Amino acid sequence: MRMEAAIDATLREMSHVRTGRANPAILDKVVVEAYEQQMPLKQLATVGVPDAHTIVIKPFDRNTLANIERAISKSDVGLTPVNDGNLIRLNFPPLTAERRQELVKVIKKLAEEGRVSVRNVRRDANEDIKKFEKKKDMTEDDSHKAVDEVQKLTDKYIEKIDEAFKKKETEITQMR
Repeated sequence: MRMEAAIDATLREMSHVRTGRANPAILDKVVVEAYEQQMPLKQLATVGVPDAHTIVIKPFDRNTLANIERAISKSDVGLTPVNDGNLIRLNFPPLTAERRQELVKVIKKLAEEGRVSVRNVRRDANEDIKKFEKKKDMTEDDSHKAVDEVQKLTDKYIEKIDEAFKKKETEITQMR
C-alpha cells in the first residue's frame, strides 16, 4: 500500500537524524569503495553501540579499515571517525540547545513531507473512485463509502507520522 510506503520512508528519514545518542541507522547510507566496487558499510563491518555516545565499527577484513574511515569522513554523517588500527569509533558530542532546535525543525519538515505524501495517495485514490463512479462501475453510495474509508486510512497514517514526530522530538529535546 502506498500510504504504508510513505510512512516507512518518513520513519527511515527520521531515523537518520542525529540526536546526540549513538544510532547505527545514521550509517545506513554510507557506501564504501572496497574490492573494486561500491558496497554498503554493513556488508563490510559489524556496527556496535557500546554506550549512548559511541558507535564502534569493526571491519570483517582489516584491509578495508582505511576505506571505511574515508567513506565515513566523506559522508554527511557529521562525525569524525577515530581509527585505532583495528576498529573505528564514532563519538557523539552532546547537543547544544541551539542544535536541538535545528534538529526539531528538520524532523518537523520530514513529518510534514510524510503527511503530504499520505495526502497525495488519498487524492489519487479519490480520483480513482470518482473515475469508477463516472464509468458506472461503482454506485454513488459505494463511492461515498470508499471516500470515507480512504479518509479514515489517511487519518490513521497521519496519526502514525505525528506519533513518530513526537517521539523523535522528545528524544532530541530530552537527551542529556
